[in-house]
This record gives sequence, C-alpha cells and structure tokens, in this order.
Amino acid sequence: MIIRGTESLLVQGITGKQGTFWAKKMLDYGTRVIGGVNPKKAGTQHLDLPVWASAVDAAKETQVDASVLFIPPLGVKAAALDAIAAGVKKIVILTEHIPVRDVMYFLSAAREAGVQVAGPNTAGHVKPGECFVGFMPAFNERVFRPGGVGVVSRSGSLGTLICLNLVQAGMGISAFIGIGGDPIIGTTTRDALMALDADERTEAVVMVGEIGGGMEEDAAEYAATMSKPVTAFIAGAASPPGEKMGHAGAIVMGDRGSYAGKKGALEAAGVTVVPTPSFAPQVLRERLSSSAV
Repeated sequence: MIIRGTESLLVQGITGKQGTFWAKKMLDYGTRVIGGVNPKKAGTQHLDLPVWASAVDAAKETQVDASVLFIPPLGVKAAALDAIAAGVKKIVILTEHIPVRDVMYFLSAAREAGVQVAGPNTAGHVKPGECFVGFMPAFNERVFRPGGVGVVSRSGSLGTLICLNLVQAGMGISAFIGIGGDPIIGTTTRDALMALDADERTEAVVMVGEIGGGMEEDAAEYAATMSKPVTAFIAGAASPPGEKMGHAGAIVMGDRGSYAGKKGALEAAGVTVVPTPSFAPQVLRERLSSSAV
C-alpha cells in the first residue's frame, strides 16, 4: 500500500495531543488532510478543518481515500470498523498494544471489504515531495528527499536510519512503507515489496527486517521474481539464541525467523544482505549500475 499526494486523508482522533501535532505537520508538508473525527466535538473546527462524529459522516460530505488512526488501543476496533463502513480503502493504524482479538476482527473485516491496512504499530508512510501519513520525519530533508529508492521497514527508527544513510549518500526515496512490528498486521513485507515493484518512481528497494517471524522469508520468494534490485538489512545478527527483538512480532521459531534463516532465504533469492545500514547505498549503486548494463 502506497498513499499518494492526490489522495484525501481523514485523521481519526485529530483533536488529541498527538493527532493535533501530526495533523498539522502533515498539512504543512502538503498532505491532503480533509478533516478529522471526534464524536464529542462533531460540528466544530480544528486546525481550520471540519470535525465529524464518524468516518461514515465524513464520507457523506466529502471523498475519503485514506484514514490514519490516532486512537487509544481499546478504541481502535470501533474506529477501524467505522472507516471500513465509510468506504475508506486505505487505513494506517499507528497504535500498539491493541487486543489481538480486536486486530483479528477488523483485519478480517478489511479483507472482506477490499480495504488495505498498514499496521497496527506502524510509524506510517512517506511519499517524499508529495505527502506523509503518521509520525515519520518526512519534513526533514536530511532524511527524506525524493528519489528512486523504495524502503520497507517493520521499524520506524531503523527505517529512518536507512533513509538518512541513503540521502546522505546522495540518493533519494521514492516511498517509505512502515508495515508495523506487531505479530498480526495488515501489510506484510511481501505486500510492501509488491507495491514498490509496481510503483513507477521506484528503481530499487531496501528492505529493513529483524529476527523473528517469517515475513522476510516469504518476501524472498517474491523478491526472486523482481527485476528491480533489492537490498536488505536484518537487525539482530548478534542476538543470542532464544532472544527476540523489541517488536511483538519478532519471535524466532527454530531456524525460521533466525538471522541465518532470513539471510539464507534472501541471498538465495538474489537479495544482497548488508551487515549494517551504512552499506546499503554503496550496494544499491553497484546493483543499479550492473542492471543498467
């Protein structure tokens, strides 16, 4: 899932502290924020934008292409179902610590309705020069500058570091897709690779993963079919056996989910695995040069 600058965005939870801060940042960047949702403040204005009682009410008055949720954990299920009922086709869920049963319910509802979901526990999405959704520092030109490299990451901080390394090396970002670190999420690493593969501005991809789970192994199968070069960094190489990373989805089960298992699957698919994020720009340049010959 990639959210573009031409798409309208609804901010559910816009009047809260974080919703207000980041909605203003998104507006200042150029994101087409059309308003927000807070049932207790329906009919008022916030940041000079309308506030509706629900996403359904918003959709009755204007086109809503995407929604971002600044909602506490126990309210996310209702908010996500509201967005789905409103016909919103792209939903970004930043919240973590949502009850697993709630996540399973609204992701199932989203699949039935043909709705794409990023998260839960995602840092958001960035289309440099167009828009950003969530709480990534898209406005910092040292980190995000338009270019041809797509980045997909479980982690917002590691994804930011990769983007910083790329920009410092004179490269630019076509899109950043934060998929989220929870064990059950709406967009997998493979899904993100497919979106970047189809994106006309993306010439190469950096995949940022970590030990635990099987998403990188699944993504390797698709990476093997791509003509665009893919480079990967997997966090946790030095982690002792049996340990896991900070994300709830980072659980190692036998060799699947281990650093060795992920590195082996990716390299077998033609993906270059770098030891640290700082190596990514050099490897990408080499792979882009060789693919152009």
